[in-house]
Amino acid sequence: MSNSVFQSVIVQLKDVADRIFGVIDTDGCVVSCTDAALLGERWMDAVLKVSSAGEENVTFGQKTFRGIFSSTNMLEYAVFCTGDDELAKTYCNLAYIALNDAKIFHEEKHDRGTFVKNIIMDNILPGDIYIRAKELHFATDANHAVYLVRQVGGSDVAAVDVLGGLFPDKQQDFVLSINETDIAIVKQLPNNYKAGELEKIAAKVEKTLKTELSLKCVIGIGTVAEHLR
Repeated sequence: MSNSVFQSVIVQLKDVADRIFGVIDTDGCVVSCTDAALLGERWMDAVLKVSSAGEENVTFGQKTFRGIFSSTNMLEYAVFCTGDDELAKTYCNLAYIALNDAKIFHEEKHDRGTFVKNIIMDNILPGDIYIRAKELHFATDANHAVYLVRQVGGSDVAAVDVLGGLFPDKQQDFVLSINETDIAIVKQLPNNYKAGELEKIAAKVEKTLKTELSLKCVIGIGTVAEHLR
């Protein structure tokens, strides 16, 4: 997972209290911190102590730690806050909640995108679609339109990011890179959508690529799917 996900939260914690907040990985390396001077330091002894403590707070080297564990109870990261007093414990727990939520959101967003891509690329068994959809809390009976955007006369890797800005709801809409020239857009539609809306969205995609990246494209619009399968 990108450490920038943690850093964006860590920066906000800096204004909460006059303490240093950070995150270490399973190698004890400080991967995110409000004090840039600590980045890259390794505290392996702290990792060993956090691992044995489970979900409880532990103190080590005048710092308070709390582990972030995977669904299989494997230590993935540990949050820390300077100090070994009760206030440090409270701050560490608050930081844990914020950082763990950020991690879950990032992973779910990534997993949802991979899940959708596997469906449209036919890389998942039909029986597994329902199981995975339930795990990801993905609506199976919503309307989805699929667009294939093909860049012609040249391509730009930035096209995926540019189009991603057109569809800010990352939990329902997906912009997926298929290959060097092709991008798939899976757009969730309301139940009362009108047929003309599909063409309007395509026209907006075409205009955005032309305006921002000077790219030409052709766009294919699939039949609206009323079910995930």
